[in-house]
Amino acid sequence: MTNTDLSHPDLYLNRQLSLLAFNRRVLAQAADTANPLLERLKFLCIASSNMDEFFEIRVAGLRQAREMGVGAGGADNRTPQQVLREISERAHDLVEEQYRLLNDEVTPALAEAGIRFLRRNEWTPAQQKWIRGYFETELLPILSPLGLDPAHPFPQVLNKSLNFIVSLEGRDAFGRNSGMAVVQAPRALPRIIQLPPELQGNGAYDFVFLSSIIHAHVTDLFPGMNATGCYQFRVTRNSDLYVDEEEVDDLLRAMEGELASRRYGDAVRLEVAANCPDHMANFLLEEFRLEPDDLYQVNGPVNLNRLLAVCDIVDRPELKYPGFTPGLPAELRHGGDLLKVMRQHDVLLHHPFESFAPVVELLRQAAQDPDVLAIKQTLYRTGPDSAVVEHLVNAARAGKEVTVVVELRARFDEAANIGLANRLQEAGAHVVYGVVGHKTHAKMILVVRREGRRLRHYVHLGTGNYHSRTARLYTDYGLLTADPDIGEDVHRVFLQLTSLGKVSDLTHLLESPFTLHPAMIEKIGREQAHAEAGRDARIIIKVNSLVEPKVIRALYAASQAGVEIDLIVRGMCCLRPGIPGVSDNIRVRSIIGRFLEHTRVFYFANHTEPELYCSSADWMERNFFRRVETCFPLVDGELRQRVLSDLEIYLADNAQAWLLDADGEYQRAGPAAEDPAVSAQQQLLARYAEDG
Repeated sequence: MTNTDLSHPDLYLNRQLSLLAFNRRVLAQAADTANPLLERLKFLCIASSNMDEFFEIRVAGLRQAREMGVGAGGADNRTPQQVLREISERAHDLVEEQYRLLNDEVTPALAEAGIRFLRRNEWTPAQQKWIRGYFETELLPILSPLGLDPAHPFPQVLNKSLNFIVSLEGRDAFGRNSGMAVVQAPRALPRIIQLPPELQGNGAYDFVFLSSIIHAHVTDLFPGMNATGCYQFRVTRNSDLYVDEEEVDDLLRAMEGELASRRYGDAVRLEVAANCPDHMANFLLEEFRLEPDDLYQVNGPVNLNRLLAVCDIVDRPELKYPGFTPGLPAELRHGGDLLKVMRQHDVLLHHPFESFAPVVELLRQAAQDPDVLAIKQTLYRTGPDSAVVEHLVNAARAGKEVTVVVELRARFDEAANIGLANRLQEAGAHVVYGVVGHKTHAKMILVVRREGRRLRHYVHLGTGNYHSRTARLYTDYGLLTADPDIGEDVHRVFLQLTSLGKVSDLTHLLESPFTLHPAMIEKIGREQAHAEAGRDARIIIKVNSLVEPKVIRALYAASQAGVEIDLIVRGMCCLRPGIPGVSDNIRVRSIIGRFLEHTRVFYFANHTEPELYCSSADWMERNFFRRVETCFPLVDGELRQRVLSDLEIYLADNAQAWLLDADGEYQRAGPAAEDPAVSAQQQLLARYAEDG
């Protein structure tokens, strides 16, 4: 073992730059011609949406740190100024690549497939007539152009809203000549409009942008004046919420108030059309108190995410991923009594390859079972019209004790969670808003049933949210068990969340912010001890993010001792693999594919007694220390071996895997000359789905 200082900043990658690198890997999916065409368009939209959140949260936080005079920090010891400079350079390159892909590859390919975005100079007379009618009936009555003069200062512009800066000639009815105006696009209207079938040209699907319609008729908004220019712009604002939980009596009301202010947070990015003159772009920068580096001039729509609607509108299955039916474990295929199955043995579900329906069915049966006395559940994110919430409401109305821990601070789902909290309370459920200072991110259901003279616990523990839609898009594990020790552990965690009192130690579960972090350090150290004793030692970790410095240092030390370590990290990774004498035995890969990799799995070979855990927690400071998280073991040997087999498939992937090198760069994996291509997600579909 070397005497290398494992805390040295050179051994750590910057977390924000690593997240930006992840978005480049997402964008690469849009460039990959092996993906169906509409899926490539969808990846473009996802990359655009990811960039929005990156600026709203990450860049906003760095700007605040810079303004507060925060110096170098983080394991990499970089200042906010240094990171912001690098972000600006890399983000500008990434955005340029986004629009190059859109204009040079995706849009022409779509046009060839009969899906066209018509520019104004391509409109036929008949199309022009229809578009004018659309403008006069749908747009003109609700548009409010705002001339800029001392009596009409620059308006409040909503976060990420579509707007236009207009240059004008002439005088209005009052003789005013401001020279400029702002037009705010109505939020109620779609950003892309499909032309009626009878007006479509060569394509089966012809679309026009709302922005093009406004451009074409903007002069109509200023009678007696002439619009000499009209340019899209969009401002991104700081969207991180701040609520001092120690100082508020009612967290729900405080959150409702804070949500309104999010729309008008400090500006962090300005996007303008590429043809916007410099003087107008500079005028906007000044209005939003931004610097030239914060300006992104784009050759196309200022929000690519608006194109996502096309993927839903266009009915062309051959241009999308093949459909599949999620599978079911054999014992659940014929319905019946789910609780009876759980009494017999544990059931493990691997979404989306296997169905989320059994989780919903557990709640349905519990709500209707007269012997079920209580249901307790955590909710972090769920969908609109959620069947999960519906069954909880029905259970409460049926007189069962229903307790729901709703996390009001689930980022960008705050408003939805406030709504479902109110609905649950109206039905008679007990709603708890988590723990002050800690987000409740654990995924747990506890069903308490009277069976004879005793009460039995039925439990679901998962790595992902109780969200039926994302369960078709995200990979996650879910465990259904009636193991009494695990049931007792989950019961105690719920007591922690609701009672404010201390409870005794847990038997099987590891929990943040208490035992998870020290347990991971201990288990990594145990593998290190095995290696130092000459025994085989192996660690496999699959997470969304690996950031926390202490676990990284523990992994470095284990690598120095000879532990073989494979890390499957979808997004941020601050660990540098392959550094001689430090991380020679560590390999890092990221899988980017059809489904969003979301499972968190921790495997420790432990000589002859292997351990495998699934968890709601990533390896980040927030998950270890500022959230309530659960981490549960797979005690059933068959289930443990099954998940280990899944992990080995991910490690064999050479089709959708990216390999991280010591310099912090990701290289796309590829099969060796004679080897077949291996896609982990495709193999798992074939293994678990009914027709995958």
